[in-house]
Amino acid sequence: MNKFKDSMDRTLRQYGMIIALVAIIVFFVFMTGGRLIWPRNVSMLVRQNAYVLILAIGMMFCILTGGNVDLSVGSLVALVSAMSGLTLTTLGLPSWLAILISLLTGLLAGIWQGFWIAYVKVPPFIATLSGMLVFRGIDNIILDGQTLPLSGLYTTIGTGSVPDIVPDTIPDFLHIGDLLQLQNKPEYLNATMLFTGLVLSVIYVLAVIFSRQSKKRRGYEVQPLGQTIAKIIAFFIAINLFSYWLAMDDGLPIMLILLVALYAIYTFIANKTVLGRHIYAMGGNIKAAELSGVNTKKMMFLVYANMGLLAGVAGIVTAGRLMAASPNVGQGFELDAIGACFIGGASAYGGVGTIWGAVVGAFIMGVMNNGMSIMGLDVFLQSVAKGLVVLFAVAFDMYSKSKSRLG
Repeated sequence: MNKFKDSMDRTLRQYGMIIALVAIIVFFVFMTGGRLIWPRNVSMLVRQNAYVLILAIGMMFCILTGGNVDLSVGSLVALVSAMSGLTLTTLGLPSWLAILISLLTGLLAGIWQGFWIAYVKVPPFIATLSGMLVFRGIDNIILDGQTLPLSGLYTTIGTGSVPDIVPDTIPDFLHIGDLLQLQNKPEYLNATMLFTGLVLSVIYVLAVIFSRQSKKRRGYEVQPLGQTIAKIIAFFIAINLFSYWLAMDDGLPIMLILLVALYAIYTFIANKTVLGRHIYAMGGNIKAAELSGVNTKKMMFLVYANMGLLAGVAGIVTAGRLMAASPNVGQGFELDAIGACFIGGASAYGGVGTIWGAVVGAFIMGVMNNGMSIMGLDVFLQSVAKGLVVLFAVAFDMYSKSKSRLG
């Protein structure tokens, strides 16, 4: 009995946020009369909330170093957007060059903040609070209150989809739109999206199997076979169902390709590199990390430089989705990113958290944003709801840690 209880506790700790995500989706599906899962809304969930996931990945590394955050990312997104408008629209540069300059702007801003935090020892809260004010001010100076239109690669990245490889009518056995009573049912399914979803799900299955076998060979503890099979089946279905929904709209968003690539890259960095291990070590005990030979100044500098780069990416995709550089963009983005990390299991003390957790947290924030907007909930009530969710997530984290210590 105790063994079963321990197994259930581990499962809930490991998949608690996924269970919460499913529960939140079900809640908003009920509250919106099913509109949340209309194909168009699922597609918009990816595009409208991509900035949360991109910023949450970078923010997770900041939090891992010791519970630190970057308050400037929303203003930096606005600055990168303004730089995009300046270079593309005002100066008339090619869109690829404008994107390159905008990314460099984000990186340089991150390097600026990383220098003050790592080498001058300015507390991250103060340094990034300063950055929030400075970057927002420069943004308004560049745009002077104007909104500049954007086009070219910006709109392709922000709103484009991969062309369908086999445009055709939907086979009857695949058309479940009538069964689900979906509105705006499409005339055909996007074969590119269906094929991509199938490939990704097969890759996931093989990755789980190989990872389990590798751990067993090295003598590590692994999940019971039954739980592994259940996880594989659940994720295989989820990936292909998500792909089917996107296939009923415009197909494979270019934005989604970018998000998957960022997730793969940063998961590899966090789990398989010396850099990732050093960042986790800093959050566990920075003094012990220094005594172990970790260059904590360099790590802190790289973390905030990387945060600036990812804020640059978020600024580009946001400007592309809006098809404009606006002086007011990015308001509250830092709170969404921080909330996604803590909801996804990051510890307020650092050293605990995963990129996967940040992704789940970002989806929770995204579903809440879309669900409350579809319901027509007042924007101020939306802020109250998101704030309470973040508070409860951190409180649950604190409770779980105190319970594990007592146990």
